[in-house]
Amino acid sequence: MTTRAVDGSAGDADYGRIGGGYSAHRRPEPRIAALIERALAGARTVVNVGAGAGSYESTAFHVTPVEPSASMRAQRPAHLPPAVDAVAERLPFPDAAFDAAMTTFSVHQWSGPTEGLREMRRVARGPVVVLTCDPARVRDFWLYDYAPGVLETEARRYPALDDITAALGGRADITPVPIPADCVDGFNEAYYARPERLLDPAARQSCSAWSFVDAEQARRSTERLRADLDSGAWDERYGRLRRQPFLEGSLVLVRAVP
Repeated sequence: MTTRAVDGSAGDADYGRIGGGYSAHRRPEPRIAALIERALAGARTVVNVGAGAGSYESTAFHVTPVEPSASMRAQRPAHLPPAVDAVAERLPFPDAAFDAAMTTFSVHQWSGPTEGLREMRRVARGPVVVLTCDPARVRDFWLYDYAPGVLETEARRYPALDDITAALGGRADITPVPIPADCVDGFNEAYYARPERLLDPAARQSCSAWSFVDAEQARRSTERLRADLDSGAWDERYGRLRRQPFLEGSLVLVRAVP
């Protein structure tokens, strides 16, 4: 069953509480955006499900955004179309209404991922494109040493890739997405070479998994990270990442066609 928070957030994260600064930290990374645009090539009309503040909505397409959170809809810039207030599991569109469908960093937050993905397939004549993370690889990130509760939460929330492709049907391709060291989209792995950024409470708040651990657990995690950065212990173990231009972590792009 789909439930909503006070501001309309659907799924497991309350963006009325955590989403106020989302647009400042979760900006679209151009190199990731180019991969999404390429996956949607040939489409004219695209529905963007869980559109949030509008990241990764290319002006190359006529995009219809769908977003249940009032606080996220309010952060959408003026040059983007206003979002439809609806949830993934019940898209208010007829069958085959769009050339394509997309969702970015959203499917893991839906109350019913399978139902939402099937709805995307129903309303799209062509490709369905999903930017998500492989839960089998989430725990491989160095942050697990400091905030295991955060990444355990992430691993539980993300649907298995086999479940995503099964829900979408047709023919699916899964492409690893390289994360650049200077990535401007502030999800956890985006800071693989800039660990200091995760000491910023606003940056952490823009990664929804941090909202699932209590304040004391988050404080202990960040203090351990701060201490290792101050002592040089983090750099002894992971300093090579500061010189690595890309990380191939858990981020993937799923593209399914009928």
